[in-house]
Parts: sequence; structure tokens; C-alpha cells
Amino acid sequence: MRAAVLMLVLLLSNQAHADEAELQGFITNATVSRSGQEFYRKFCERMNDTSSLDFNLAVKERPSARWGIQVWVEQDNQPLYRRFLQPNVSDMELTAYEAADFVLQEINRRKVEALFKDTIDLAKDEL
Repeated sequence: MRAAVLMLVLLLSNQAHADEAELQGFITNATVSRSGQEFYRKFCERMNDTSSLDFNLAVKERPSARWGIQVWVEQDNQPLYRRFLQPNVSDMELTAYEAADFVLQEINRRKVEALFKDTIDLAKDEL
């Protein structure tokens, strides 16, 4: 009897975890400089204007004294866009808008590519 109750509890807890939906539409900010913050703000502005955001993104930054600011955008820990920026914020809108457009194209390309990928022999994590 106890074993049956334990099995029922385990099944219900597994079902509760399976029913949880993944939250989508987030763009996380891991920028530190003023230029990186401006890039993030303009990037998000463009993404919200042009897409329904059925995915999550992360905008990250690494300042460098030699090269300027390296900014990149990731989806599921896979880089989609990477660029070095100068630390001036006057022309950040055009750069961020171009980055957002490129990221949307790359996401759509990857979605189409996934439709044609043959995974009959391997699980997704084995590719």
C-alpha cells in the first residue's frame, strides 16, 4: 500500500514538472558600461517592435581597453551576433537596430534549418 502511494506521489510530481511551461520573450542584460547599456536598450526596443519574441536572448558585454567593447547576443548559450563597438553612444541606435535585424534573421534561419535536420538516429543533445 505504501509503495502504491509513493508511486502515485512520484507520478504526480513528475507530471507537475512536465506541465511547467518555459517562459519566453526575455532578453537578459549582462552589460556593464554605459555604451553596452545603450546598445541593450536600443536592441530591445527594435526586437519588441519587430518580433513576437517567442524565444529568450542574452545580451553580454566584455569591455576591452585595446579593442573597445565586445558585445554579443546568445540564444540557448549559442552566439548569434558578435561585434566590437567603440565606446561612444552617439551612433548606437543604428548599430543596435542592425544587430536586432541580424539576430531575427539568424533565429529564423535556425528554425528553418531545424525543420530539415535528420535526427532520427540521435537525440537532440547528441548532435
